[in-house]
Amino acid sequence: MPDDFPPWDRVYAFFRRWRDHALVKEFHDRLRAQVRERLGRDAEPTAGVIDSQSVKADAVVGADSRGFDGGKLINGRKRHVVVDTLGLLLGVMVTSADVGGRAAAQVLLHQVADVHHRLALVWADGGYTGSLVEYCLVTFALVLAIVKRSDDMRGFVVLPKRWIVERLFAHLMRTRRLARDFERRTTSAEAMIYWSMTLLMTRRLARSRRGRA
Repeated sequence: MPDDFPPWDRVYAFFRRWRDHALVKEFHDRLRAQVRERLGRDAEPTAGVIDSQSVKADAVVGADSRGFDGGKLINGRKRHVVVDTLGLLLGVMVTSADVGGRAAAQVLLHQVADVHHRLALVWADGGYTGSLVEYCLVTFALVLAIVKRSDDMRGFVVLPKRWIVERLFAHLMRTRRLARDFERRTTSAEAMIYWSMTLLMTRRLARSRRGRA
């Protein structure tokens, strides 16, 4: 901890309390509503993007919450996220890296749809095809639109809507605590992601206030 901070165990006690009482998420969600309204949007989104990111896990991560992602060749955890069209976080779920995107999406989209009742459309990549599309429409009245990469595309190509969530992943990887997963508990890993986005939004709000001044 920096010298001007209290002892680490006292700081962690606050973090643990806020995490367990969902205060970290509440702080984050209130700021997200302010950012959206500052940009002329309604506080509640109507569209979003879903994706996942596999990250290496530190040695402190137990075998019960880590796995191997055969596609990315990563031993660790997977961050499943839903963002709005501004790239702001609507929901996150951290699992072992061997959990498939479609299985995690059922749970995560259920959580997000319960909170954001106006959400009607979510874009996703080809990994979310199949029965999940019909499941979302029937269960949540949510349209899951698949943005596919054309077979004749070569090299890096910016896909419509997909870049929005990729930008969020890039921001997370610039946060030192999130460059890999250092948390013993997945709830702590999720809280750290909310904290990272909270810092991003507070900076945006501060810049907009300075601009008006």
